[in-house]
Amino acid sequence: MAAVGGKGTRGRPAACTWQAKTRQDLARGAVAAALLLLAGCSTLERQGGGPDVSIPPVAPSPPEAAPKTLAESPNEAERKRLIALYGGEYRWPRAENYLNDVLVRLAKASETPGQPYRVTILNSGVVNAFALPSGDLFVTRGLLALANDTSEVAAVMAHEIAHVTARHAFLRAEQEKKAAVIAQAASVIQSRQKGKEVEASSAMTIAGFSRQQELDADQIGIGVTARAGYDPFGGSRFLKSLARSSAFRASLMGQKGAEKPDFLASHPSTPERIDAALQAARQIGGPGLGEAARAPYLAAIGGMAFGDDPTEGAIRGRKFIHPRLGFAFEAPEGFVLENSSQAVLGVADGGAEALRLDSVRTPQGKTLAEYLNSGWIDGLLESSIQSAEINGMPTVLAHARAGEWNFRVAVIAFHEDFYRIIFAVKALTPEADERFIRSIRSFAPMTPEEAARAQPLHLRLAIAGPIDSAESLAAKMTGVDRSLDQFLLLNELESPALRLGETYKLVTN
Repeated sequence: MAAVGGKGTRGRPAACTWQAKTRQDLARGAVAAALLLLAGCSTLERQGGGPDVSIPPVAPSPPEAAPKTLAESPNEAERKRLIALYGGEYRWPRAENYLNDVLVRLAKASETPGQPYRVTILNSGVVNAFALPSGDLFVTRGLLALANDTSEVAAVMAHEIAHVTARHAFLRAEQEKKAAVIAQAASVIQSRQKGKEVEASSAMTIAGFSRQQELDADQIGIGVTARAGYDPFGGSRFLKSLARSSAFRASLMGQKGAEKPDFLASHPSTPERIDAALQAARQIGGPGLGEAARAPYLAAIGGMAFGDDPTEGAIRGRKFIHPRLGFAFEAPEGFVLENSSQAVLGVADGGAEALRLDSVRTPQGKTLAEYLNSGWIDGLLESSIQSAEINGMPTVLAHARAGEWNFRVAVIAFHEDFYRIIFAVKALTPEADERFIRSIRSFAPMTPEEAARAQPLHLRLAIAGPIDSAESLAAKMTGVDRSLDQFLLLNELESPALRLGETYKLVTN
């Protein structure tokens, strides 16, 4: 999902700091080219033109002790918008009550114990957490699945509380307004070129300002975590898991070598944060100082949904299946897919190839060829347009070119929608084009077998027995790539050795 933000402090999350770099990776290279090729924006069909927020009718019982509530805060409209953008609110009473209990302890230990807070679980498999200035905290299902004990989640929540108490969103907004005024003045008084130079310099200053805010929030949060009685090393452990998650995702995408540092990045690199978090924890005390609380945390999240919500489409390896819309699509060999509210994106060969799949309502009175040539895509080569039929569905195929990128484009009429498939590559060789066409031809109505594969995945808990190993437990996982690597990542294991009687996370239907 795209980064969430807005103008001013009311519309700006205080942080999006725990998200792995994978979504940034997907926005680079060929994916960015595929997105820029589109003149208009669309989504995989959602009724009413807005996000489809599915909230099951399950209401958690209120915890015995909870922070002051924020029933109708000034940020309520923004809160609802963010929840919708992240797939809706995920209701899991055990986890909600448990997180509220943790929040009570953290709030009391914070610098502003009278500040009201509430935490919302978002129905998204991505790893992310952020906060609004009102004290609304948000954590995704994906983050809860990656964490391994209470102290790790406490560190994340304390970090977000620190953003709120330090008024980071307000300070960043003021910095941005100041920079904009200076750049405009330079442009008017001196020259447009000078204004651009000042603007670029200001961007670097703001990025450095935001990076320092992240490090400061880590430091404050670790102190709050420790005062609340939790293990202060939980934050560094979670940051290590975050780094492993990002590296694992990058390896699936075929990326090689370490990323070059981005000096305009608003967040410090994970290794930098890990080192700083370790130093802050060591200043408080040695390992074992506070409560890690692994067992109760795992009990709270056991059974939760994992990964994509199948009602909005599910990724199973290279295949994307959408039970509600009734179609399936398979990417070429080597592609890694990611589902968002706007489209299905995919990358291969470290970002040298990409794809995008989305849909629009069938335009009234337009044929497929007329729609393809109606201006929604830049660089279309009209002479390449040809009609076809794929699995009984009317289709048009074409090529497009923009800058150094070449595109294979298809539009397929299915039910009441036009489905658009775009492949991006720098050199569209006959071999590459053949692979893309084979993938386009995989777009088809779902079979009963595919519908069965679309069953939601869940986090399950298993207690290691005398004959269990990482390999044997990982073999029980379903619906994930490289199950052993996923098992080690989810359970924060550096080696396959297991502890007898210890509880471990699995992913199954």
